[in-house]
Amino acid sequence: MPDRTRARELAAQFNAKGDPLGWFDALYREAESRSTEIPWADLVPNPNLLDFWNLHPRETRDRSALTIGSGLGDDAEQLSAWGYQTTAFDISATAIAATNKRFPTSKVLYVIANLLAPPESWRANFDFVFESYTLQSLPPDLRAQAFTKIAEFLKPAGLLLVIARGRDPEEDPGHVPWRLTREELAAFSRAGLQEVSFEDYVDPYDAGVRKFRATYRRP
Repeated sequence: MPDRTRARELAAQFNAKGDPLGWFDALYREAESRSTEIPWADLVPNPNLLDFWNLHPRETRDRSALTIGSGLGDDAEQLSAWGYQTTAFDISATAIAATNKRFPTSKVLYVIANLLAPPESWRANFDFVFESYTLQSLPPDLRAQAFTKIAEFLKPAGLLLVIARGRDPEEDPGHVPWRLTREELAAFSRAGLQEVSFEDYVDPYDAGVRKFRATYRRP
């Protein structure tokens, strides 16, 4: 299991000084110097994304996709390999630079951007949006804003795929990454999307961690 100790320390430090998003780049900078690790950077596409695609392949020709919190790029590269015109962003400039080094001939457009203040041109611009583990890394007050911003990325009839750690409402959310409830994810419905599917399962790829995998469509 990945060691999340340093990530949690940095998250707490930056939250305490009023910069709840600054810890992402700080962690990537430390990882670049090999003094710590990125607990979510497996350097392969998310197997939960692969499983979803195997069960629900989609038409990608002339379609656009967006990867939220792209990290070191593996999920974005997979979407591109499936045929999407893919854009991917991360708030960490260090992560984006590392990704461009890993994939120097990539067709993906990698952008440094803040989910809470994304480019206006991205509004209603994507046929497929993939969010994996970013929401669960945001404190609750910022998470509420993030649901709305993510929903706004979708074109009419566009599909959002979300993967997150899950819990029941009476359970403690724990530490970063905080576990989410189904009711929290229902914020996408309140933001104008329609729930298409919702899976509550134990992830065989992540030491038996409970996960939610849900899809939402823009009417």
